[in-house]
Amino acid sequence: MHKSGFVNIIGNPNVGKSTLMNALVGEKLAIATAKAQTTRHRIMGIANGDDYQIIYSDTPGILKPAYKMQEAMMSFVTGALTDADILIYVTDTVESPEKNKDYLDRVNRLEVPVFLIINKIDLTTPDKLDKMFEEWQVRLPKARIFPVSAQENFNLDQLFKSILEALPEGPEYYPKDQVSDKNLRFFAGEIIREKIFVNYQKEIPYCVEVSIDTFLEEEKMFTVEATINVARESQKGIVIGQGGKMLKKVGTEARLAMEDFFEHKVFLKMYVKVNPDWRDSDRSLRQFGYIQS
Repeated sequence: MHKSGFVNIIGNPNVGKSTLMNALVGEKLAIATAKAQTTRHRIMGIANGDDYQIIYSDTPGILKPAYKMQEAMMSFVTGALTDADILIYVTDTVESPEKNKDYLDRVNRLEVPVFLIINKIDLTTPDKLDKMFEEWQVRLPKARIFPVSAQENFNLDQLFKSILEALPEGPEYYPKDQVSDKNLRFFAGEIIREKIFVNYQKEIPYCVEVSIDTFLEEEKMFTVEATINVARESQKGIVIGQGGKMLKKVGTEARLAMEDFFEHKVFLKMYVKVNPDWRDSDRSLRQFGYIQS
């Protein structure tokens, strides 16, 4: 008997969805930073065994859209609600069960198994955790509740076993050696974007999108040429930095991270371009993969 299915992860920004998926898959596929709204796309991570294939989906954090980009991000969340074999809703130890009432009501109406993950339990006390457990049981009565720490790998074994038990019988949807639905070009862009989130403050990470212009896989070296798109001229100066110092720092960190991820030498060249209002441009959003052609 072979089990397989789609295990979709949703929740609010910054509760640890990406960290959870990376831990369950055993690979760092989704970028995870301390800033909210790091994840913008739906990213699949595939865990394979001889008799199972689990296709996890990490999704953007739930928010009220202010741009067309964020509308597209929320469409990824809606898709995850409709095509799940198992739905994982992630919360943490400081979030109220009344947040995102509309989404929680939709989760309550699902007919597939629902797992409620209380993440970051290493940051609370047993008494507070018991209270949260009771509150969430009332809010999502059909859900199975798992207290975990994705960062510390606590209780993930039990979660994995429960996912495997609830998974339906099914075929291999992807080759057994494949770990994601995304290609290397996509991950190159995400690695650069992660370094931008880490190195810049305020609005800069949220106003930036990375496009990969060239990705050449050669025996001795991968050649990557990328454009960092910013919304305004003033942001371009901040991204480049005095004498190009910041761009060089980001480029070095991104190149080293790519070499670790691809297990290959990388030559990285980056440019910065002003792309006004790209977050509200259908053409740009299609180019960046938020809107399907």
